[in-house]
Amino acid sequence: MGILFYFKFAHIVKSLKAINKYFRKYKWLVGWGAIFVFLANYYSVYPAQALRDAIDAVTEYVANEEGGTGIYLRLIWFTGAIIGFSLLRGIFMFFMRQTLIVMSRRIEKDMKNEIFDHYQQLSTSFYKQNNTGDLMNRISEDVSRVRMYTGPAVMYALNTLFTFILVIGAMFRVNAILTWYVILPLPLLSVLMYYVNDIINKKSEAIQEQLSSLTSFVQESISGIRLVKAFARESVLNAQMQAQIVDYREKQLSLARTDALYFPVNLLLIGLSTLITIYVGGIQYIRGNGSIGNIAEFVFYVNMLTWPVSSLGWVTAIVQRAAASQKRINEFLQTAPEVKSGTIHNFKFEEELSLNNITFSFEDSGVTALKNINLKLEKGKVIGITGATGSGKTSLAQLLLRLYDPQSGTITADGINIQEYNLQNYRRQYGYVPQDVFLFSEDIRNNIAFADEKNISATVVEESARKAAVYENIMEFEKQFDTVVGERGITLSGGQKQRISIARALAKDPSILIFDDCLSAVDAATEREILMALKRVIKDKTALIISHRVSSVQLSDEIIVLHHGEIAERGTHDELILNDGYYNQMYLHQLQEEVVSKV
Repeated sequence: MGILFYFKFAHIVKSLKAINKYFRKYKWLVGWGAIFVFLANYYSVYPAQALRDAIDAVTEYVANEEGGTGIYLRLIWFTGAIIGFSLLRGIFMFFMRQTLIVMSRRIEKDMKNEIFDHYQQLSTSFYKQNNTGDLMNRISEDVSRVRMYTGPAVMYALNTLFTFILVIGAMFRVNAILTWYVILPLPLLSVLMYYVNDIINKKSEAIQEQLSSLTSFVQESISGIRLVKAFARESVLNAQMQAQIVDYREKQLSLARTDALYFPVNLLLIGLSTLITIYVGGIQYIRGNGSIGNIAEFVFYVNMLTWPVSSLGWVTAIVQRAAASQKRINEFLQTAPEVKSGTIHNFKFEEELSLNNITFSFEDSGVTALKNINLKLEKGKVIGITGATGSGKTSLAQLLLRLYDPQSGTITADGINIQEYNLQNYRRQYGYVPQDVFLFSEDIRNNIAFADEKNISATVVEESARKAAVYENIMEFEKQFDTVVGERGITLSGGQKQRISIARALAKDPSILIFDDCLSAVDAATEREILMALKRVIKDKTALIISHRVSSVQLSDEIIVLHHGEIAERGTHDELILNDGYYNQMYLHQLQEEVVSKV
């Protein structure tokens, strides 16, 4: 058992080692908290001694029938001493909580900030491999469990330590033999604590995993509620939710049954110490060793030890749960971003972006998205990228933004590998309109000014909305630019969301614009309106227009046609039409679709 305990203890220490930096940061609060814990326990010992003296004084008075008014004065003194020491203990307990519990809340804040900041730095592939519910659970439930360790567990552990030192020390000074009898059940309690809390730890880990699964399920169900309703799958999801909740309930009840078994046995052992105190102390009193006051004093001490001994199991459970949660947190904190920032901070696009023999595959799926791509994007030029779904168009945009890095080949900006540039500084030069539009649950003004809310004026926001052909729609809303769009822009149509996303990119006034199939949700007339506005906007800018629609790219200075991740054709619209190749087939096919849609 000793070896098993050693390895378990080493595992806990290893997991919780990451928290030591916070204790060092708040070392003054830890130090003062320890002092206040000691003083609170120091003044809790004296009431027992005052109680002993008071009982012995009364016993002596009754036996000798002497003392007169003196006994009353002594009782008043003892009563005042007990009240005074209790008040001092209460004051220091207040300061104890104000230091250690406040410290734990500060650590909780720092941990959540650290985890969220790390989430922001992790690469796109990380979010493909981990679900949102699990990410949320680690920054909420897991951090809360770790906070219980840094606050209550530390506080009660110190309280238990000082209580044992002071109380057991006082007991040995009064009656060493009686003290050994009183503490006799404690080793049995320690063994019980070890085994029971090992079970508690395993069941707690199972509960945390089930809670992550439950959170993910709820999050996905709410995010996809429109699809759920469209397919009339409410009853199926309700049944699945019921199964998840039942599983979670059973795990919680199993843990509760373990807790219910532990605490009565714990109290039984404490009660046994009290009985031993009265029995052994009574025998010693009968034999003339000790006094009734000593017995009362020891009963007082046993009661003082009741909560510290009981809290040993509770604290151990908290520590083990915190270790399990911190292990889960460490897994993410120790995950390094695959896309690493460079050291050059003064990136400003001046000449050209160049893709040289780029090959890129998604590591999670193994699918090769791009093969041997060579492309130049000169300043002031508009490049159109077209091709069928799955041809690698979006992957090209993600590589330029360094959301991913290619497995082979290089991308250079003004002759320097983009991996050498500071990542934040490099991305600030881009205005990006993604294919999958995302709007925050804020008003339209803040969504458009998202790139830099402090420096983008209301005039720029409105002008950007005009350029994106969405200004008239916004002005029709009751609150206009102050209209809150709801989660992911749920209150807007697909076309409105896409145009607000375009306005957001334009408001940034970037050096390079990337439009990733951003006109797929608008009709032909609106598309032409936006394209004419964009033509004026990007007149002196560098732009990459990605679209499966030929009409969106035909005004580009050069059009790149992708097919199965490779460049199949390149040239102007007129040149590609004359080639009678893949681009021409797309063009004729889309013309036929337009004719059919008008009939």
